[in-house]
Amino acid sequence: MPQDITIKITDREGITHEIQAPTDMNLNVMEVIRMYELAEEGTIGICGGMALCASCQCYVLNDVISLERNDDEEAMLSEAYHVKENSRLGCQISITHDIDGLEIEIAPEQ
Repeated sequence: MPQDITIKITDREGITHEIQAPTDMNLNVMEVIRMYELAEEGTIGICGGMALCASCQCYVLNDVISLERNDDEEAMLSEAYHVKENSRLGCQISITHDIDGLEIEIAPEQ
C-alpha cells in the first residue's frame, strides 16, 4: 500500500494545492499545512495541535471524512470565528489512508 495520500487544500488566498501527505509519520492536517507552508507562519497551529486555539480551522469540502467533532473540537469551535457547518480543526484530522482524496479550505485567520 502506498505511504502517501492526496489531499486538496485551498489556502487563504483561494489557491488550491494538490499535495501528497505521508501516512507513516503520525501527522495531522494542521501539520501538513505547516509542512507545505500553505498558511503564513505563526497563523496556524499556534497551540501546537492541542485543540486549544482554532487557528487550524478548516472547511471540509467533500464527504471523505465525517463532520462529527470530538468534545474538545466542539468546545473550541463554539468560541471561534468564521465557523460553518463543515468546520473542523485540522489538528484533529489524522493523516491516514482513510482520508485519501480529502478536500478542505483553510478558514480565515482568527
